[in-house]
Amino acid sequence: SQASFEEDSQKQPAVEHWKTLMPSKGSKEEPETGCQDAGGVDETQSTEQLNVSRLRSSSVEIREKGSEFLKEELCKAQKELKLKDKECERLSKVREQLEQELEELTASLFEEAHKMVREANTKQAASEKQLREARGKIDMLQAEVTALKTLVITSTPSSPNRELHPQLQSPSKAVFRKGHGRNKSTSSAMVSAASQNMTPEPVSRECKEVDSILFAEFQAWKESPTLDKSSSFLDRIYREDVGPCLDFTKQELSELVRAAVEQNTLTIEPVASQTLPMVKASAEECSGPKKCALSGLPRTCKHRIMLGDSANYYYISPSCRARITAVCNFFTYIRYIQQGLVRQDVELMYWEIMRLRREMSLAKLGFYPSEM
Repeated sequence: SQASFEEDSQKQPAVEHWKTLMPSKGSKEEPETGCQDAGGVDETQSTEQLNVSRLRSSSVEIREKGSEFLKEELCKAQKELKLKDKECERLSKVREQLEQELEELTASLFEEAHKMVREANTKQAASEKQLREARGKIDMLQAEVTALKTLVITSTPSSPNRELHPQLQSPSKAVFRKGHGRNKSTSSAMVSAASQNMTPEPVSRECKEVDSILFAEFQAWKESPTLDKSSSFLDRIYREDVGPCLDFTKQELSELVRAAVEQNTLTIEPVASQTLPMVKASAEECSGPKKCALSGLPRTCKHRIMLGDSANYYYISPSCRARITAVCNFFTYIRYIQQGLVRQDVELMYWEIMRLRREMSLAKLGFYPSEM
């Protein structure tokens, strides 16, 4: 029996291993005798082997089921994690979009507010400027209407007012006024003409003859008076008188002066009556009281001009001032005709325009009163 036990032990090493780990009580109590028969040993060994195999199979099954369960849970967790990541990404994009829209909306609101403030300031400044201009025009128009009323009432073709027409007075009684009686080019042409007589003329009657072409052009213009150069009447005067009279050495400044005269925005004032602080421009533009800005020649400049609302002043010589004044007087008179302020016969208007054209021609040639 001992031999068969050893043989069985060699054939089944697992059972031998189990037996060594868990020996029976008989072997421990009677290691020397070994008093178990072969049939009992075989039955015990088979039972033990069956139990071991069952334990192993159940252990393997538990492990497999556990691993499968864990894999399923892991897959579920991964899927849920992916869904949460996608949701977080979507919410993050929504938040970024909302923040961007909020920033754009804020920026547009601020920009619109600033734009409204700028427009309001611009409109306010324009309104204030228009108000000042309107008040100035009202004052000037009132003065001009008063002067015209005086002229019409006190001077008629049959009995002209000698005080308003000093050229009709004798040399001993002629009164000449000094200075420029106007700051704006809209001042009265009649008063300025009376205040800017040149040299005393002897008492003599001039021989005058109406030019039929010029008179016809004036009559056509008088039907619908306008300041547009397209009419043959004004086109001729621009070419023959206004253009040459305002053609100075400094071409760029000459163009500005001509535009200011046409737009009625030119101001002439004596240098001694300077009340506003002079804004310094370049030496070529503003020059100095000893250099004319229009001719560029060294001259004693007693007056200065300002163009429109510009803060720059330009010193001008007496000759340049006489030329500008002659053109301003002409434009003032035709504006009076256009506005219906001159109540005279057509022929008298024509001869007054011819006189103003003669003043422009003389000023262009360099003749001007010594008072300038």
